[in-house]
Amino acid sequence: MKLNDGEINGTYRVIAIENLELPVERRLEAIGLTNGTNITILNKKKKGAVIVNVRGTRFAVGYHIAQGIEIEGVTA
Repeated sequence: MKLNDGEINGTYRVIAIENLELPVERRLEAIGLTNGTNITILNKKKKGAVIVNVRGTRFAVGYHIAQGIEIEGVTA
């Protein structure tokens, strides 16, 4: 599923980052958003932006970027 499809307060694992411009992919890697990273969705905005927590850092990604991040649910 795409990052936009996740539920608020849900924890997911990033399985792929694709269909994004190379500089955007590199920036996501620089802030720690790589394959296998756990990500928690904190909030979702009406226009598609998603606020997430990755490795203790909170940031927002726009709709286009969120559509390029493939996630899967994490089982406890």
